[in-house]
Amino acid sequence: MTAPACRLYLITPPRIDDPQAFAATLADALSGGDVACLQIRLKDASDAHIADVVRALMPVAQARDVAVILNDRPDLAAKLGCDGVHVGQSDMGCAEARKVVGKDRIVGVTCHDSRHLAMEAAEAGADYVAFGAFFDTATKDAPTRAAPEILTIWQETMQIPCVAIGGITVETAGQMAAAGADFVAVSAGVWGYPDGPKAAVAAFNGVLG
Repeated sequence: MTAPACRLYLITPPRIDDPQAFAATLADALSGGDVACLQIRLKDASDAHIADVVRALMPVAQARDVAVILNDRPDLAAKLGCDGVHVGQSDMGCAEARKVVGKDRIVGVTCHDSRHLAMEAAEAGADYVAFGAFFDTATKDAPTRAAPEILTIWQETMQIPCVAIGGITVETAGQMAAAGADFVAVSAGVWGYPDGPKAAVAAFNGVLG
């Protein structure tokens, strides 16, 4: 089966109280269709809790060929054996993150609505850049609002994949794919989907494929 041109980039809820219970939820969600990667994003959690979550979720994801990306923490990503790390503009720089995780792991960078930041990230060795937010989102504070055209311009001029993030739903994901996103990053649009996460993954695959 050929993967769709634009794939789903799944982000965990901002809080996971019971890692083992959520691992079962994740397994069910991933049975809904193609998912490229899972970003574990837990703000204000202790290192010990992040480690517990990673250890619970990583086997579930990797058994289904879903890459596990840890948000913000290159040190923990390397220590826990994650497939990569995602850093923001206020986190460790891309080049430094690459030194910490090594050349074989994925490094992604938040670039807001700026092609300049994205080009800097590409030059620093990023494996992908993330643009957003494209829509209103309650999952995180979004300091910028990006226009879909930034995806089109990036796709036409650069080789490094781009991720669209920020308030994306089943209804708007197709627009992001058509604009040029290689991946659409979704959190609440999956975990808060009325028919459940598995149905959400299936629905996203339906509009992205």
